[in-house]
Amino acid sequence: MTAQPDLLEIAPSLYRLRIPDGEAHLLNSYLWLGPDSVALFDTGWQHSAPVVEAALHALGRSRTDVRQVVLSHFHEDHAGAAAEIATWGYAEIIASATEAPVVRGIDEGALPRLTAAEEAIHQTPTEPPRAPACRVDIEVDDGDVLQIAGEARVLHLPGHTPGSIALHLPRLDVVLTGDTVAEFNGQVVLGVFNVDRAETRRSALSIASTGAQIAGFGHGEAIFADAGTRIGHAEDPFGDPAPRTGTSSTIRS
Repeated sequence: MTAQPDLLEIAPSLYRLRIPDGEAHLLNSYLWLGPDSVALFDTGWQHSAPVVEAALHALGRSRTDVRQVVLSHFHEDHAGAAAEIATWGYAEIIASATEAPVVRGIDEGALPRLTAAEEAIHQTPTEPPRAPACRVDIEVDDGDVLQIAGEARVLHLPGHTPGSIALHLPRLDVVLTGDTVAEFNGQVVLGVFNVDRAETRRSALSIASTGAQIAGFGHGEAIFADAGTRIGHAEDPFGDPAPRTGTSSTIRS
């Protein structure tokens, strides 16, 4: 029996669903409840479909109500259950045009480049953490608009993966960030395990430019005030130390 789902309404009709199992820091999916349909942002692990279905039942909906599944990126903790959810009925699977071939299982995704701090908490991967292959019905790019919560503007955010995306929901003043940034121990931090850390930083600034008050992260707790500002000043506790400059470090004989 699936445990009672951990749901939190972060804005009207928008719910954070915590994906349990402890394999990743506070992993989340998001459900938007429209009048006649449900949109899902990220799906959790391959075995997470029952958790999503239990959340739907707790909200008075069923799995055939899911009409849109938006994938922030191809990693197995975010797209893992997409292939199963795609069989539920009428859902359109939506991914970035950059990563659609990876989601479909045609191409391999890029490997993350770990910093020394990241290597201390995670074994260096030898293959990309790809989810089971899933069809993609709609490919999106930066600036595209989806009919979710009135409208949802797609942000293309290379860095964590080459085709990571976020959703800005202006009518709710919410941004769903994927893994470009995260909440960790009360701080907003740059996401970990990136393909290109400098690009990830630039993408964080793109999220910040939305000015959204509320942020729902792929990992961590949501924040409900000044999200854009806090994301723009995200810490980088897992980055490599900056090189020392100046003459003070010169060795003198």
